[in-house]
Amino acid sequence: MGLDGGVRLDELRAAAISIGAADLEAAREGFHRAYKSRSAKRTFHYIQIFALALIASAIAYGIYIAPDLAWTGIRAAAITLFASAILLRLFAAAHLRPLLSRLADTPTCPTYTILCPLYREANVVADLVAALDRLDYPREALDIKLIVEGDDVDTLAAALAVAGPKHIDVVIVPASAPRTKPKALNAGLIHARGDYVVVYDAEDRPHPAQLRAALAAFEDGPDNLACVQAPLEIDNANASWIARQFAAEYAILFRELLPLLASLRLPFPLGGTSNHFRIDALRAVGGWDPYNVTEDADLGYRLARDRYAAAMIGPPTYEEAPITFRAWLAQRTRWIKGHMQTWLVLMRNPWRTLRELGLRGFLMMQLMLGGGLVAAFAHGPLACIVLIAALSPYKLLSAADFTLALAGLCVAFFAALTASAVSGNFSHLRAALTMPAYWPLATIAAWRALLELVFRPHHWAKTAHGLSHRSRMRAYTAPQRNDFNSAHIASTSASG
Repeated sequence: MGLDGGVRLDELRAAAISIGAADLEAAREGFHRAYKSRSAKRTFHYIQIFALALIASAIAYGIYIAPDLAWTGIRAAAITLFASAILLRLFAAAHLRPLLSRLADTPTCPTYTILCPLYREANVVADLVAALDRLDYPREALDIKLIVEGDDVDTLAAALAVAGPKHIDVVIVPASAPRTKPKALNAGLIHARGDYVVVYDAEDRPHPAQLRAALAAFEDGPDNLACVQAPLEIDNANASWIARQFAAEYAILFRELLPLLASLRLPFPLGGTSNHFRIDALRAVGGWDPYNVTEDADLGYRLARDRYAAAMIGPPTYEEAPITFRAWLAQRTRWIKGHMQTWLVLMRNPWRTLRELGLRGFLMMQLMLGGGLVAAFAHGPLACIVLIAALSPYKLLSAADFTLALAGLCVAFFAALTASAVSGNFSHLRAALTMPAYWPLATIAAWRALLELVFRPHHWAKTAHGLSHRSRMRAYTAPQRNDFNSAHIASTSASG
């Protein structure tokens, strides 16, 4: 079906599920009304503005009256933060855990809902549906929702063209603010029929075994296991330098850092796709926050605050990385802005968050979210300082400073090496050689994110897909069912 054939918009709507006014309002505002203290609709609270201003004033006053002491304190805090991040990466790279997964083989599979939010994705809808058709799961037990914005006529036509099978529905979400992925997911969740639900993006190619692996994880996991995260792998790393760096980042995050946090039963930010949920637990926490532009990170910590557990499994989802700096910058700006939103929400009542996450979870959240934000702002200036110090005849930095910088570089190389080994993708080694040139780019994105947080906090920068050649899906070999060891599925709880 296509628009060239004279298909009118109202005829397209008639062939799909349209979200009514009440359901749309619930998708847009339901979370904010039910969980106002956890909603990112309001960016800054007065007490947070006051606290940040007070801290900034105290630092400025300290530098004014006792500059040597103040700079010593700032330097000590910076060294502690970066040393902690380096040690976390080193430990994650040195203690790899294979993400093996039993595959569920039940006579009657429970209904599994697949939510696919689509916006300006007409060129890749057919590829997405073809990838979903390769899933090793009974068609009669699938409930696929292709969620399309009401004014995106091209994507709507493309979705309806491939929505012939009974298990595929097209859901139309009337154009409304905020124009975000989590709002679309909430709309799809209203019509979900499954006992389990998973999110896939338009460019995703999930491994055929993924649903059965997730189902087995739920069957074998604790009663409070609410979410299972599949690793995300980039399959167009050779398209450009920026894509190669992006792929290395993903490999380190999804094959090293998140499995470590899961094995230590610490809360972690979810990936933006391939998160599998028990639908009752997802609805119990309110679904997604439509005003948070990194709804995945927010939901990961929100589940942990309500004492739910999360897990990692082996069968991956292959994704497409941005191939130009402009596309990367827009996406990274949104991610950093969303992490700012998530951190601000968590820090509205630090004592309550501490009680809910526990001390270990609270400190790791600060390192992952807060430390990541500090690093994003600091990478650019630190790179300039280190470069100037290295070229200057004067002693501008201490031996400890240079040692820390060298340690960070060595750990990054080691993490890329181990990520290559565990993923079988040796492009990560090529990326490691030029990582120091990649890190400072985050500072540009961080400042853009801060400006957006102030002036347009809920703006969603759309990433275009289907722009580069992608490698073929690699095979995944699951362990024999009799050899399954529940320890192979790393799980995390919010017990603190």
